[in-house]
Amino acid sequence: MSLDHYRQKRDFQLSPEPRGGERGAAVLKPKLQFVIQKHRATQLHYDFRLEFNGVLLSWAVPKGPSLDPSVKRLAMQVEDHPLEYAGFEGVIPEGEYGGGTVMVWDRGYWAPEVRDVARALEKGDLKFILHGKKLRGSWVLVRTRGYGGGREGRSWLLIKHRDQYASTADIVTEKPRSVISRRLLAQIARDEGGNVAKAATGDPETPRPSVAKVPTRKPSGRAKS
Repeated sequence: MSLDHYRQKRDFQLSPEPRGGERGAAVLKPKLQFVIQKHRATQLHYDFRLEFNGVLLSWAVPKGPSLDPSVKRLAMQVEDHPLEYAGFEGVIPEGEYGGGTVMVWDRGYWAPEVRDVARALEKGDLKFILHGKKLRGSWVLVRTRGYGGGREGRSWLLIKHRDQYASTADIVTEKPRSVISRRLLAQIARDEGGNVAKAATGDPETPRPSVAKVPTRKPSGRAKS
């Protein structure tokens, strides 16, 4: 795992994204961080990142995670990111790689449910537990034979296991705000000088308050005395 690919795609004179230091030590720490960043770039997607071996392993999940075990979410593996990226929330300038607004949608720690994470990744079947503010419980990433699939392919599925945290609730719609700033994408764009209109397309629509109608009473037809 190398950060060269990550750095080659970015101009750090223009983008506020962290360049990252040297890769961390290749050891399994007692607590490994994870982060999910909601990213309104060319299209809205969620970047799912797991710390391992000194970097953040990264997958782009177009529709975001689902708490429903019957729903399999496509997760396209992308380049490793530096550990510092876990705290990045802001605006990548338009015209730069990934240009758009980035939100820290969820974060916390993860624990593998396998003895050998490297072997599980090579095999394409990584089971793990998330301890986040929004996502918890047991999950699995499974490599598929779909677009970019195969042993060295990029196509995976992110699936929730059946446990006490499984639900049919639409978590990405019900909890759309940043876990570090409580902002929506449009608010982040406004505060950081980004494209507010574009960012707002990644926020759920605010329902208009309903106006209660007061029923009109029909005249009784009786003359007042």
